[in-house]
Amino acid sequence: MIRIGIDLGGTKTEIIALDERRTELLRRREPTPAGDYEAILTLLVRLVRETEIEIGKRGSIGVGTPGALSPATRRIRNSNSTCLNGRPLRDDLERLLGREIRVANDANCFTLSEAADGAARNAPVAFGVILGTGVGGGVVIHGRIIEGANAIAGEWGHNPLPWPRTDELPGPPCYCGRHGCIETFLSGIGMSADHERTTGEKIAADEIAQRAAMDDAAAGASLARYEQRLARALGMVINVLDPHVIVLGGGVSNVERLYRNVPKLWNEWIFSDVVRTRLVSNFHGDSSGVRGAALLWENNA
Repeated sequence: MIRIGIDLGGTKTEIIALDERRTELLRRREPTPAGDYEAILTLLVRLVRETEIEIGKRGSIGVGTPGALSPATRRIRNSNSTCLNGRPLRDDLERLLGREIRVANDANCFTLSEAADGAARNAPVAFGVILGTGVGGGVVIHGRIIEGANAIAGEWGHNPLPWPRTDELPGPPCYCGRHGCIETFLSGIGMSADHERTTGEKIAADEIAQRAAMDDAAAGASLARYEQRLARALGMVINVLDPHVIVLGGGVSNVERLYRNVPKLWNEWIFSDVVRTRLVSNFHGDSSGVRGAALLWENNA
């Protein structure tokens, strides 16, 4: 059976086709139409049809998207790609493609992929983290996505930064309408904004990391603040979920020093004498979320 997965991102949309052994048959990436729901539908339908023509077979379809389907309305909510909010994405795709579609939060798809055969393989409890344009999270227990009663399990990015310091209050405004969400500090944009507030210089998160690696004092201080905040935020997750593995994805996950430094810091906030949770980088890289979307048809949560 061919499994087709789509990762619908804010700036790019990726499609993949896997065979029954999870071998990649095809992968393609295109820009996501900005702020245009109808154009996004057209793109997704075209990508599926072109993929099936190229591989010569019809496949199951899974879609990973920012936000999640509301259990009450069947419409997307909580997406930082705001043109999706309030839209019946799954229903529209099922109508246009003439088959059942599975839709899940993009961080859930990322975590499922890494738990299936990636960096969190064989972990009884895995927490997947997206540190990119936004901050997302997913929970996989014994190989199954846990969505929860309200379909918001793992949404740690819209909790307040824990154990805040005086200079972190009330925190930056978030698109969700609150202030001080974890996302406003730990997204790539959040790191950049923190650096600008402190130094007056506006540079991207990847440049901050590069400068820190070259012993730039200001960049090093910004990255150290980021690591300390990440340690607090993940310490809270460990206190609640107690995962065996936390796997990082998104652009900020490429900062190698996080995996050394954050576990050295988080013990201060974890309610245990021993911390066995491992912090690891993703195995499947940029393809991980799209692979997880394809694997939704193997997930019986």
